[in-house]
Amino acid sequence: MKLHSVRVHPSSDNLARQDQLAWKIAEVATDPVEVTPEATDMVINRIIDNAAVATASLTRAPVVAARSQAEAHPYQPGATVFGLASDRRLSPEWAAWANGVAVRELDYHDTFLAADYSHPGDNIPPILAVAQHTGRGGADLVRGLVTGYEIQVDLVKAISLHKHKIDHVAHLGPSAAAGIGTLLGLDTETIYQAIGQALHTTTATRQSRKGEISTWKAHAPAFAGKMAVEAVDRAMRGQTSPTPIYEGEDGVIAWLLDGPDAHYEVPLPERGETRRAILDSYTKEHSAEYQAQALIDLARKLHREHPALTAEQVKSIVIHTSHHTHYVIGSGANDPQKYDPTASRETLDHSIPYIFTVALQDGAWHHVDSYAPERAARPDTVALWNKVTTLEDPEWTRRYHSTDPAEKAFGGRVEIELVDGTRIVDEIAVADAHPLGARPFAREQYVAKFRTLADGVLEPAEIERFLDVAQRLPELSAAELAGLTVTARPGLLDTVPAPKGLF
Repeated sequence: MKLHSVRVHPSSDNLARQDQLAWKIAEVATDPVEVTPEATDMVINRIIDNAAVATASLTRAPVVAARSQAEAHPYQPGATVFGLASDRRLSPEWAAWANGVAVRELDYHDTFLAADYSHPGDNIPPILAVAQHTGRGGADLVRGLVTGYEIQVDLVKAISLHKHKIDHVAHLGPSAAAGIGTLLGLDTETIYQAIGQALHTTTATRQSRKGEISTWKAHAPAFAGKMAVEAVDRAMRGQTSPTPIYEGEDGVIAWLLDGPDAHYEVPLPERGETRRAILDSYTKEHSAEYQAQALIDLARKLHREHPALTAEQVKSIVIHTSHHTHYVIGSGANDPQKYDPTASRETLDHSIPYIFTVALQDGAWHHVDSYAPERAARPDTVALWNKVTTLEDPEWTRRYHSTDPAEKAFGGRVEIELVDGTRIVDEIAVADAHPLGARPFAREQYVAKFRTLADGVLEPAEIERFLDVAQRLPELSAAELAGLTVTARPGLLDTVPAPKGLF
């Protein structure tokens, strides 16, 4: 990897394109380096993972709304949409939109955390949609997805968006545009212009993840993917973008991030270097924000070891954890909604006090049942929930930001004080499903997750068909690539009427 120095330049510098971050990203996208077998294998895992969580969300309101919007834009050759028959083809940017919402709705797919946060699997819907629309095969799709993952992970390692309350999908627009560029074999200039447009149109505030979190949380990455598709289309037609988009004196860094004196060191692969960033990411066993994964596992362990814990017995529960966990999903956020039993699902899955409480009481976590309104409103849950707080611990913050995979951690230490003075203390560094966890996810676990979430949503034959196609990804022809979708069992989608809008 090579570190690229990135800072703000006055217009008088007339910064050459070759010295701009967007150009350097585009150069990575045009490098015809071979994809390793390990990266290919992980791409297959993540396609299965995305399909699993999208399948489980097919009848949820945001997904129904997004799909109904997409259905208003039929197109040939077009792309497929989760839930619909594979011969139902829609305009690729709208397919990317609908599938992006379905993938993100349950907050249940892969993650990468460093200077910023990300769900790199959000790259898959837009790149796949373009691959289907343009008649590319499985090997082309693999190359495009490896680029998308590489660029997003590298940006997340170097540039913090959340510090300035910019939503993390601002790294997704450029990564998806770069991935589409690799998929299509576009030249550096075209990809460069697409990256600039994709970034310019996908910067927004983090209010979508603050306070009473709305359904837009699932739509935000889908919008970034849709914008990436449109940016590539415009760039292919010769349209240009604001430049330098990162380094300009009125650009993203100067006015949205660290300002005129900012300096970043962005890692990117050197020419001919293999792309391995997808191997640095990790998926979720539980449907909740990633920082909750390890703490759910710890709560399940404490439930097994201390099954009699009740709100009456517990005086307080303090979770000592990282800065992010405390201030974003913990009590440090100062969001009263994180303790509100009537809060939305989107809010509850960003409340570690709620999540830890339910996992401790139930000894389990379920993507639907654990968020049910009647579950959140249980009096004994509310009583215990209000005794759970978080504190930032500098050591857990340091480990969160560590570049050493062996010590990088997303967990915390839990201290439970009982009314009788007894103290129960335990800690966990990484989730059980993490590559360094107690039960790391491999192909077997991804397939099992898909089967579990597809049960009752897809016909058994459709489950087997999809798994067969997905696991043959590198050899798929253009015609077979249309099979990288799922068709809901007959009548399922009719149970939730599509809302009416403009289209």
